[in-house]
Amino acid sequence: MQFRHNSGSCPGSKKLAYQARARGVECYPTWPKRVPKISSGHRLVLVKDILVMTNVEAGTNDEEAVETAADRLRQSTDVEVVATCDRGDVDTALAALGERDLVVAGGDGSLHMAVASLHSQGTLKDTRIGLIPLGTGNDFARGTHIPLDPLEAADVITAGRDRRIDILVDDSGGVVVNAAHVGVGADAGREARGWKSALGKVNLGKLGYGVGAVIAGFKTNGYHLRVVADGQVLADGGRRVLQVGVGNGSRVGGGTRLTPDASPTDGLADILVSFAVAPRERFLYGVHLKRGTHDERHDVGTARAHQVELSGEAFYCNVDGELIGPLRERTWTVEPQAFTMALPSTAQAADD
Repeated sequence: MQFRHNSGSCPGSKKLAYQARARGVECYPTWPKRVPKISSGHRLVLVKDILVMTNVEAGTNDEEAVETAADRLRQSTDVEVVATCDRGDVDTALAALGERDLVVAGGDGSLHMAVASLHSQGTLKDTRIGLIPLGTGNDFARGTHIPLDPLEAADVITAGRDRRIDILVDDSGGVVVNAAHVGVGADAGREARGWKSALGKVNLGKLGYGVGAVIAGFKTNGYHLRVVADGQVLADGGRRVLQVGVGNGSRVGGGTRLTPDASPTDGLADILVSFAVAPRERFLYGVHLKRGTHDERHDVGTARAHQVELSGEAFYCNVDGELIGPLRERTWTVEPQAFTMALPSTAQAADD
C-alpha cells in the first residue's frame, strides 16, 4: 500500500500508516499498471495515476473502505493514499497532485474542501475527480447516482463516464459543489451538530439530521430575507421566509430532495423559496418535503438562474453540509463546467 501523510500533527494519518506497516506492506512500492476490466455497457476511461485523499476527521470515515477501494483502483493504475486533517493538509497534498487524477474518499465536506483547494490554486479546471462516498449524508453522490459501495464507486472511476461539473462561486471566493440553504434547514444543521456527533459513535450519525430538523421545525419563526435570481425578485424581505435552497445538486441532509430537478451539469442553479412559516404550514411543508412534493405547494416559489442574491437579517448558511455565518448577504454565481468528474454509466448508476 502506497501511503503518506502530510502533517506530523495528524494522528489519524499516523494510525493508517502504522496499520499498513503492521500488515507488512511497504510505504512506497512500485505497482505495475494494468488494463482495467470493462464490463458490458461501460466505456473505457484512460486512467492516470491516482491520489486517493481521505480526511480522517470528516464524518464516519471508514478506513477499511478506503483500503478496499484503493486495492480495486490498483488493478488499473498506480495509487497513493494520503490522509489529511485540515485545509492546510489538503492544500499541501493537492499542490503535489501533478498530472494525477484525484479520488476523494469522504463525504460532501471532503469533496467541498478538495474542490475549494483546487479552485483557489487555479488547477481545478484541469483536474479529474472521482468520489468514494464515505460521509454521513453523501448528498452529492446520491444526487449523481454514484454507488455508496466502495468497490462499485471505484469501478465508476475506472470504467464510468466523464462529465464536466458546475460549481457555484460566492462573493467571498468560496465555492458550493452540491447545495447551499438558509433558514430551517440550516437551523436544523445547527441543532443536529451535537446529535450527529453522539449518534455517529454508534454508526447512526445520519439520524442526527432528523433530530435537528424536528427541533428546528418547532423553534423557527422564519427570516426576513430578500432573494433575487437573475434580477427576478423571489422574496422582497417583507414576508418571512422559512427556507431558501440554492441547488447545484438535488439532495441535502442525507438524501432529502430540496431542489429535486437540480443537476450539476446544466449550467444553472435551482432556487427554492418557502414561505410556510405558520406552525401548521411548517408541519405540512415538512411532510411534503419528505414526499418530494414540496415544490408544488402554493407557498413555495422556484426558479433557475445563473446568479442568486440573498440579503436581510442575520442568517446562517449550510454549504455542502458545513455551517457558515452569521451573514447579512451572500451572492452565488454559477461557474459552468468547472472540473471533470467520473460519474456512473447507466449500468453502474445506483438506484434512486
